[in-house]
Parts: sequence; structure tokens; C-alpha cells
Amino acid sequence: MVKTMKNLKIMVLVSGLLLAACGNDAAAPAAEVVEIDKSAITAGKPTSQFDGTVTKIGSPFSISYKIIGTPVVGSPVTIELRITSLFATQRAEISYSIPDDSSMVLHEAQPQTVAEEFVELESWVDQRVTVVPMREGRIYLNVAASAPTNDGRTMTMMAVPIQVGEGSRVLDEQGELSTDEDGEAIRVLTND
Repeated sequence: MVKTMKNLKIMVLVSGLLLAACGNDAAAPAAEVVEIDKSAITAGKPTSQFDGTVTKIGSPFSISYKIIGTPVVGSPVTIELRITSLFATQRAEISYSIPDDSSMVLHEAQPQTVAEEFVELESWVDQRVTVVPMREGRIYLNVAASAPTNDGRTMTMMAVPIQVGEGSRVLDEQGELSTDEDGEAIRVLTND
């Protein structure tokens, strides 16, 4: 719609110039430029559908994620991913890993690595990964997108945070807080 409005402005200006250049003895009225309120055009534009995105300068890929549904212990939860290539590549290898095996597992039908082809004229691929949370709290799924280059492989990696239930988001401190001979704070671990 924005492109159409720009084309309309150009056509109005060109028509005014053509009428003026036709050689009429009467002065042609100046073309009127109509300003359009751009906020009205973008008011209905949807916001991003993804919860988070990782894009770093010089990174070969941008990775966005959205958690579908409410994560519950023992039930599969799906994460929608959009991997965008920031350089010219036709292929990407997307792999998933879980840093803490006691926090969650990949669903039994979920492959750990997937090879994807970018469609011509599109620089992104959409993927869905299914995991099963094993405890409450904040857990993470590592997503890596890599592609071959002349010098080897290039990769972007991000950790997708998944909040399961009402579990604590703060790590429990272990041991007792104390100070050493130099007055520095230390944590002394005990057997209890």
C-alpha cells in the first residue's frame, strides 16, 4: 500500500509537469502534493510475532523464536524458530542441544540436527522444535545455525529461555557467606 501511495504521488507530479510542458498558452495550475498521514497506514501493521531475536554484527544468521503454548512439566512444548541468513548461502544446518539433561529432553520424534535449503528470493527458513520440560523454573534450549564457507564453517548460536511453571528464576545460594584473611567475600560450602 505504501508503494502504491508513492507511485500515486509520482504520477500526480508527472501529470502536472506534462500538462505544463504541452505548450498551452494558459498557465497550468501547479500540481498539488498531497501529504498522507503515514501513521494511518502503519496503524494496522502487526507487531513481530517472535518473542526474541539474536542478531550480532558480523554474525551469519539471525535467530528469532516464539514459544507456542504454556510450558508444563512432562508435556511437549513447541518452539517456532525463524533463521534468517545475513549473507548469501543456499544451505544451513540447524542443531539443537540441551545444556542440562535433567531440565528437559528433545521430543522422541525431534531430530537433533536438520539441514535446510533457503528458497530462492527468501533469506529465511522456519523451523519448529519440540521439547519436553522435566522440571519447573527457567530452562534453556541451545539453537545453532551454521553454513559452510571457503574457510570452514560459520555459525550463530543462541539460548532460547523457557519458563516452566512458577518455579524460581533465582539460583539457590549454597553454603555460607564469609570473608577470607584479605577481607574478600567467599562462600564456604558445607556438608549439610
